[in-house]
Amino acid sequence: MNESAGLRLRRLQRPQVITDELPEHRHKGSGTYSGKVFQVTLVSLGGFLLLPLLFIVLILESPIQPDVFTLKEPPVMTGCWEPNLKLREAQRLFEDQILGPESIANIGDVLFSGTADGKIVKLIGRRIHTVTRLGKLPCGSREEEQSCGRPLGIRVGPNGTLIVADAYLGLFEVNPTTGETTRLVAGGQVVAGKKLSFINDVAVTQDGKKMYFTDSSSRWQRRDYLSLIMEATADGRVLELDLETGDLSVLMENLRFPNGIELLPDEESVLVAETTMARIRRVHVAGLNKGGMDTFVDNLPGFPDNIRRSSSGGYWVAMAAVRPNPGFSVMDFLSQRPWIKKLVFKLFSAEVLMKFVPRYSLVAELHDGGVCTRSFHDPGGLVAAHVSEVHEHDGRLYLGSFRSPYVAALDLRDL
Repeated sequence: MNESAGLRLRRLQRPQVITDELPEHRHKGSGTYSGKVFQVTLVSLGGFLLLPLLFIVLILESPIQPDVFTLKEPPVMTGCWEPNLKLREAQRLFEDQILGPESIANIGDVLFSGTADGKIVKLIGRRIHTVTRLGKLPCGSREEEQSCGRPLGIRVGPNGTLIVADAYLGLFEVNPTTGETTRLVAGGQVVAGKKLSFINDVAVTQDGKKMYFTDSSSRWQRRDYLSLIMEATADGRVLELDLETGDLSVLMENLRFPNGIELLPDEESVLVAETTMARIRRVHVAGLNKGGMDTFVDNLPGFPDNIRRSSSGGYWVAMAAVRPNPGFSVMDFLSQRPWIKKLVFKLFSAEVLMKFVPRYSLVAELHDGGVCTRSFHDPGGLVAAHVSEVHEHDGRLYLGSFRSPYVAALDLRDL
């Protein structure tokens, strides 16, 4: 074979080299096809999962219609509001024996409270006795709460009876010895064109002739209190019951979640916790200014619940959630973002949402002009959680709670 023939042979073998590369080329093509199949599958799966979410976001109606409102920048927690751990020195009483003792009153050394299962109980030593049941069994579920009843504010009247505000059933007078019960105001009735849907707290004059109570909302019931807070509905009222005439009248309306109520010593005005707005209003119920309202304290570092007198002439205010500064306040952030509230309530139930609310118990003593004189804290609510009221008796603070299974007691002499 000559040289030119050898060159021709080598040139003829070149196609074989190209043929040898074809399997690799086919492999690359096969990988690209698999990748496309994977991408299509992933997109389809994502669309399948996102479709229900989009349906919820775009189609389903939100259960709340939030108002846009403005809260002032929370006060810096310094001075009287300086965080501490003093509430963690409290002692839990009747733990796991009592549920949701929202409000507390005493006759002598005997304490009384209402519970989440619709009972009025008295606490003697280490024992719990049932005085009466306002509603009817069964109790325990959200659906049953309306018929079971939910006692909230409780007071001692001038004749030694208990005055109880039940969120659903109305105002009651209860004999603490016999359990005999008289309904003074029926829950659910229409007063001045609006239904009494969420009766919350009550205050009684010294002569027992008049009672003042809050109706937190005509739209929402107690079991929907988180919806009321998030919607910030301005449909709460303060009402007066004249026991001599039987007249029931509205003293103030258009309040955002009026909650705890307390008479001032002159009995010409009451303090009302306007929870959603983080402030306490003064409503004039008698005298020349009757029917007027002003602000007792504005821009609290937390959301006030019940108000009760202190032994030093001030007022104890309980707050189960705070507006930390420095820090981040969820409620302040959401107040001007109703679309986020709507979305959240489309996706989650109230019970789930409650788990995301940071626990922080705060009680404070306020004096004239809303001046804070001392405050006790429990960051994280590790000992005293979900505080709703501070009742002072014989040198101790008894802390009510709207959902904890105990009463917490703090000895002021140890502080």
